[in-house]
Amino acid sequence: MLPFDEFRTQAMRDGLSRDTLDSDPYKMFEKWFKQTIDCDIPEPTAMCLATVDENGQPWQRMVLLKMYDKNGFVFFTNYHSRKATHLKNNQQVSLLFPWHPLGRQVKVTGTASKISTAESLKYFLTRPRGSRIGAWASPQSKVITSRAMLDTKVQEIKDKFQHGEIPLPDFWGGYRISAKSIEFWQARDNRLHDRFFYQADSAGSWSIERLAP
Repeated sequence: MLPFDEFRTQAMRDGLSRDTLDSDPYKMFEKWFKQTIDCDIPEPTAMCLATVDENGQPWQRMVLLKMYDKNGFVFFTNYHSRKATHLKNNQQVSLLFPWHPLGRQVKVTGTASKISTAESLKYFLTRPRGSRIGAWASPQSKVITSRAMLDTKVQEIKDKFQHGEIPLPDFWGGYRISAKSIEFWQARDNRLHDRFFYQADSAGSWSIERLAP
């Protein structure tokens, strides 16, 4: 695979055309995601997740994509976190994959729903022990008085589970974002970028339109 700066130059020269698109946006995403991984850019799985609170105020934060398939994109969090609180009231979300070193972005709109406990457990057991301890120790998004308080809680959890496996917390797990639209954005010279917008209909079929940059 080319270094990412050379890949970017070539991708900007070649552009994105209708005949190079897959009719299935998830397969198109898989193609781009693999190229992103192969180019070894920093944090290729990072995605900006936008949610909306009860007052209609949008919030954004970076989360990590952990799984994806034809059913959607999966991330994990504390179910008491700010984002999870938003999702209880409004499942409508958007994602942005900011693959700027490659001159690419992928934008997703859709709805978020919790994945099964079995799926969450399967992933949780792959996490490093320190990350599993952190999931138990951090009251995510809540006000804490000091770092020392957090460190003390971490030590408590270490002591509690020092002789065995760390179980899945009942307040922690995954969300799957089922896409309603997916846009692929390819940078081009003179800001005349290529943009293709996939939109799902009620039957699950996808339409594709080119958008002006």
